[in-house]
Amino acid sequence: MPGVHRKALLRLQAMAYMACTVAELPPLRVLIAAPRGFCAGVDRAIQIVELALERFGAPVYVRHEIVHNRFVVDRLKDMGAVFVDELDEVPDDRPVVFSAHGVPKSVPAAAQDRGLTYVDATCPLVSKVHRQAQRLIEEGRHILFIGHAGHPEVIGTFGQVPAGSMTLLESVEDVADLNLPDTSNLAFLTQTTLSVDDTAAMVHALKQRFPSIRAPRSEDICYATSNRQAAVKGIAPECDRMIVIGAPNSSNSLRLAEVSERMGVPSRLIERAADLDWEWLGEPRTLGITAGASAPEVLVRELLDALRTRFAVTEEVADHSPERMTFKLPRELVA
Repeated sequence: MPGVHRKALLRLQAMAYMACTVAELPPLRVLIAAPRGFCAGVDRAIQIVELALERFGAPVYVRHEIVHNRFVVDRLKDMGAVFVDELDEVPDDRPVVFSAHGVPKSVPAAAQDRGLTYVDATCPLVSKVHRQAQRLIEEGRHILFIGHAGHPEVIGTFGQVPAGSMTLLESVEDVADLNLPDTSNLAFLTQTTLSVDDTAAMVHALKQRFPSIRAPRSEDICYATSNRQAAVKGIAPECDRMIVIGAPNSSNSLRLAEVSERMGVPSRLIERAADLDWEWLGEPRTLGITAGASAPEVLVRELLDALRTRFAVTEEVADHSPERMTFKLPRELVA
């Protein structure tokens, strides 16, 4: 059986070559933050688009990106979702889904006026902030809203209340510069995807300047944002570099990179492995990896596969308490 022996010999040679090649690669310890990636609100929003496609057939229109991640959006496009900027682009006979970031009241009202079938994929934690804003306005309070100008969540929240009843604050300096005619009946709310530390500093400044200001009943920054920032803080002291997988327009992903940078760890936000700057990465001994709440786990694995082409990678997943939060799907899609 000389042919069989020859094949066995070739396999052994190939294995020996691979082992030799791996041995020549520089070692890299990769610390993978946990929790990372999809949160319950993102998972729910994606499921809503998928279920809408099953129920209504393609195309299903989605106003704005369902979540801030190109990979997710492109996958849903391939399934038959059509992403548009405004409701005017949706045909009268097709359903539309509103993104996880929330929309102003005027958007579902316009959909109803046109008789459109629509499904609201707003994250329930964002909806909670919307309800708080409405209650505070009903109480006659002026709301100071901590957030980032132009972010869809901020636009959606401002769209829940009458114009002029809410003031946007982006920094501690904005708190100092506030000049309101009446400060006797104030309240504050926050965007759900902010830096925990920055927001704490702004809240402290607000309470120092306006001791009687009404605070939210519970923290508005969502559990996923807080948990992912805490996870980065947990691994950053051991890391020489930090890579955050997420979109450049994803607030929670940007905050993860900021958290790491502030701890003295050079950090980069990338959308996919192909975006990694290998020259910037160099040859660290320990690399931290995390992913924003809109980034699927497949992109983490893709990055690890890319790293293995240049390093002898050893993976370690940080200890963590698993997230068990789930949100119900809209009744119209699961009935």
